[in-house]
Amino acid sequence: MSAMAAGAGAQTGSVYYVCPGNIFTNTISAKEAETKGCKAREAQQPTSVPAPKPRPASTGTAAPSSAPRPADSRIDSSEQKARDTDARRILEAELRKEEEKLEALRREYNNGEPERKGEERNSQKYADRVAEMKAAIQRKEADLAAIRREMGKLGQ
Repeated sequence: MSAMAAGAGAQTGSVYYVCPGNIFTNTISAKEAETKGCKAREAQQPTSVPAPKPRPASTGTAAPSSAPRPADSRIDSSEQKARDTDARRILEAELRKEEEKLEALRREYNNGEPERKGEERNSQKYADRVAEMKAAIQRKEADLAAIRREMGKLGQ
């Protein structure tokens, strides 16, 4: 009688079979499953998790952060100017430091012909060092461009 129940379950899709060789199927009959040595299993319904409830819409324009700012926490314009000035000063110092490093790299690079070191008798070692120097210069130039973009965002 359980074979008939399993056959009826297979038609509704609530029973599947685990056959030798780790084969899972619900397309065979109970008789076929029995001859192949498959075991009937009860299919479980998938678990569903409810979606989070939407937050109520706030009035006015939404702040870019996830939590809206209260009106009393806004930054005073003079304080914002002071922050911008500090940021600009920091970026200018960083820019000077990076420009000095770039200049040192260019001097050492010597237009693609740096002085050979003692262990660079092998021309491949020399070529590798020259390529590394060129890549370092390109990275430093990209860093400087990024700092200049940041300074441009600050205005003034």
